[in-house]
Amino acid sequence: MITHFSVVSVFLTAFGSKNSSIHFVTEFILLGFSNQGEMQSFFFCSILILYLLTLLGNGTIVCAVRWDQRLHTPMYIFLGNFAFLEIWYVSSTIPNMLVNILSENKTISFSACFLQFYFFFSLGTTECFFLSAMAYDRYLAICRPLHYPSIMTRKFCVILICICWVSGFLCYPVPIVLISQLPFCGPNIIDHFVCDPGPLFALSCVPAPSTELLCYTFNSMIIFGPFFCILGSYTLVLRAVFRVPSGAGRTKAFSTCGSHLVVVSLFYGTLMVMYVSPTSGNPAGMQKIVTLIYSALTPLLNPLIYTLRNKEMKNALKKLLKLTTIQN
Repeated sequence: MITHFSVVSVFLTAFGSKNSSIHFVTEFILLGFSNQGEMQSFFFCSILILYLLTLLGNGTIVCAVRWDQRLHTPMYIFLGNFAFLEIWYVSSTIPNMLVNILSENKTISFSACFLQFYFFFSLGTTECFFLSAMAYDRYLAICRPLHYPSIMTRKFCVILICICWVSGFLCYPVPIVLISQLPFCGPNIIDHFVCDPGPLFALSCVPAPSTELLCYTFNSMIIFGPFFCILGSYTLVLRAVFRVPSGAGRTKAFSTCGSHLVVVSLFYGTLMVMYVSPTSGNPAGMQKIVTLIYSALTPLLNPLIYTLRNKEMKNALKKLLKLTTIQN
C-alpha cells in the first residue's frame, strides 16, 4: 500500500524540495470544533448528515445531466461537471474531519496534512474557474444569442472544462512546496479542522514574511481574477437584460442567471472573508465556521439552488426518479 508520506515525498521531490531534513514535526494535531464528548457527537452526526446529503444532491445532478439527452447542452454540461467537482471538494475535508471527531489523538501526518492542503485548495481553485466559465457561458447566451451556437460548441465547451480542471490542479504545487520547506519544530497543534496556510505559518519556527506575502498574494490573484471575470460578465448581462422590452423576457433572463449569482455570492462571500480580509485577529472559532460554510455548506446548497430555480433540471430529476422507481 502506498502511504500518504510516500505520495507527498515523491510530489515534493518532483518539484525540487531539498530541505526535508529540517522538518522536526512529523505530525500535526487538528483540534476541530470541540473537545467535549457530547458536542463531538452532535458535530459528528450533523456533519455526517450534511456530507451524505451533499453527495446525494450533487450525485443526482450528475446522473440527470448524464442520462437526460435534453440536458446535453453547454449550460448543463458545465453544471454536471460543477456538481461532480463539489463531490470531490467536500470529500477532501469532511471524511478526515469525521475520523478526527471520533479519534482521541486527532493527529494527521505531516505528508497527509500537505496532501489535504493540495487537494482542498486545488479543488477550490477549480471551482473558481468553473464559476467564471459558467458566467461566460451565460454572457454569450444572453448578450450574443445569435452567435452563441457557433461560439459555444460542444468542442469549445469541453476545452473550457479541461482548462478549468487542469489549471486548478497546476496552481498550487509551488505554494505547497514553499510552505512545506518551512521549519516546523513545535508546537504542532492546529486549531482548525483542515490544514490551512494561516495556522501552518503560525507554527513555523522561523518567520517567513516573504513566503507568507507571496502565498496570500497568490490566493488573492486566484480569487479576484475569476471574480472580476464573473463581475464583468454579469455587468454586461444586466445591461442586456434591462434593454429587453418585454417583462417576460427579463424574467426569463433573470431566472436563468439568478441561481448562478446566488452560488457565486455564497462561495465568494465566505472565501473573501477568509483569505482576503485580515483574519489574523479573528478568533479561531470564527475562521473554522467560515471555512465550514464555503467548504461544506455551500456544496450542499448548490444542488438545491440550481434545481429549485430551473424548470428543465426539475423535469430531468423527476424523470430520473421515475426511472429509478421502475427499475426497483
